[in-house]
Amino acid sequence: MKLIYLLMIFLVFGIIVAEFQPFKGNNSESLEKGPWAAMKKENVNLKTATFAGGCFWCIESDFEKVGGVVEAISGYTGGQMENPTYEQVSAGGTGHAEAVQIFYDPEKVTYEDLLYVFWRHVNPTDAGGQFADRGSQYRTGIFYHDEEQKRLAIKSKRELEESGPLDKPIVTEIEKFTKFYRAEDYHQDYYKRHALRYKFYRFSSGRDQFLKKVWGDRGMKAMPRGRKSRNVRPSDEKLRDKLTPMQYKVTQRDGTEPQSPRSAVFSRPARLGNGVLDR
Repeated sequence: MKLIYLLMIFLVFGIIVAEFQPFKGNNSESLEKGPWAAMKKENVNLKTATFAGGCFWCIESDFEKVGGVVEAISGYTGGQMENPTYEQVSAGGTGHAEAVQIFYDPEKVTYEDLLYVFWRHVNPTDAGGQFADRGSQYRTGIFYHDEEQKRLAIKSKRELEESGPLDKPIVTEIEKFTKFYRAEDYHQDYYKRHALRYKFYRFSSGRDQFLKKVWGDRGMKAMPRGRKSRNVRPSDEKLRDKLTPMQYKVTQRDGTEPQSPRSAVFSRPARLGNGVLDR
């Protein structure tokens, strides 16, 4: 019986070791060519976003669970070397970061939504990598494709700094996108093809433990389908500047007499137009 248990232990250990051996060969390619370019051409309404958040297996998995995301592709960006391999990037000498390029339908999910998901699936205060993966190749980064993405990324970072639960400065870089190289086939959809080994790696890295501690169970999950970006209720001072006295009274006080500070805290969510602004 002991022999059987020993054989089972060696078998499991062997599978894990074999799984984490680096993939040999270089089939990385720019998404400007190949089937990915064809997919983008056929779906002219799709937009592109690029994020780095440590291990691309994890970030790819997180974003592919978001409604409106058509495809998330693991790869490399932000470096100087042309057509880098996994071995070269993981060694830390190319300047690239492991990243994902996301093709999404803006009618179903916005760039602000994607930023919301991104911040809640990384540790943006870690300048030395992400969780068990150390080195600049595992840094966090937002690579904007146009000025609007840049504006929204800066805005979301500032809001997280001002009102988020993090107790350290955010070091995530926001920089202009240049080129993305698709990672080797072995890395694509790793969380689907090797689910057990992927879960073992993810748990062992400490990623989920950190996310649960900071964001709770809700932060561990991708944004539900159809969810729109969370709005933060402006302060009374800002609302008074933007609204006339009558508009303020109707929209913020439901047309009633002024409330005491305590009663205002427990009033129902304020409304502006047709939308409810979360407190």
